Amino acid sequence: MPNRIKIYRPKETLAQLKDIECTLFKKGYNNIAGTDEAGRGPLAGPVVAAAVIIPRGVTIPNLNDSKKLTKNQREILFEKIAASGAICSVGVIDNETIDRINILRASLLAMQKAILSLEVKPDFILVDGTFTVPNVTTPQMAIIGGDAICDSISAASIIAKVTRDRIMDKYQELYPDYTFANHRGYPTKRHLDELKNFGPTDIHRKTFRPVEKLLNKSLFE
Repeated sequence: MPNRIKIYRPKETLAQLKDIECTLFKKGYNNIAGTDEAGRGPLAGPVVAAAVIIPRGVTIPNLNDSKKLTKNQREILFEKIAASGAICSVGVIDNETIDRINILRASLLAMQKAILSLEVKPDFILVDGTFTVPNVTTPQMAIIGGDAICDSISAASIIAKVTRDRIMDKYQELYPDYTFANHRGYPTKRHLDELKNFGPTDIHRKTFRPVEKLLNKSLFE
């Protein structure tokens, strides 16, 4: 089981957490990677994680949690991150693996893949959430809500979200009965209606309750 390390807001002010990267630079860490994932909640498609090292001294304005940005803002920031000299990598875990090992472990595995794929080895890792990444020897810290307050995690959140959205756009072409380019596999009413009308596709997560219920129902009809 992954290690759980909580960073509680009452103990460390928002300002202190927002300056965590500066603090780490001052302590001698030069390659600080932020990592985050996109796609834990959908009923279909992969979970995608990104790891990003923003070079010391580089500032990318308007970084934020990808969920707080519009699609257009994410796309613009994606290009700015790529052009900034930041070192980026992604890890993608498919729906079959998610079904086999569960979504939490799949999310952390995606982060591990992203971190290990970085062209430069990080000397510290900041992780969004309450878990650190297993099987990674680099020092790391998990920060609740880190995607809204740490630039490297915000950047990872944007890279992961845009990458996953583009994957779902491709699936839209493969499965025209579904509007994956619209709901991205999340359990919206439209998606649930599509599931009911057309049945699960090869990219649906069969252990997720709405899909599992449909599959079980079809066994007894």
